[in-house]
Amino acid sequence: MTVSETRVSVRRRDGVAVLDIVGDIDRDADEPLQHAYDQAVAPGDASGVLLNFGKVGYINSTGIAVIVGLLARARKERLAISAYGLTEHYRHIFGITRLSDFIGIYGDEDSAVVGASPADAGGGARAARGGGE
Repeated sequence: MTVSETRVSVRRRDGVAVLDIVGDIDRDADEPLQHAYDQAVAPGDASGVLLNFGKVGYINSTGIAVIVGLLARARKERLAISAYGLTEHYRHIFGITRLSDFIGIYGDEDSAVVGASPADAGGGARAARGGGE
């Protein structure tokens, strides 16, 4: 396994499926991310999906497209997607690409889990505008 190869593990926290991503997000990340998403939503008990970018080194334009694909799937399945662990640079990129309009961006996992709960309907959009931190 090379350093940039993407690995994604799935865990659950308070009803939220957390995808812990390690490596780069590029075209090669599509398969591991899609597989992890499938695992995350298969039991049908996730109230949302949380992407942990804390150990992501690089995201290129194809990687952004991969993330958009996950977002499209989640929206179709009526699941909120939130994220944390993004560097300032990638927060800026998510803003420019308007991903932050649809993915709640949080400063830490605790805030993201609370924001992904059904009781906080619309919290993702509020967090993306800075209200979630």
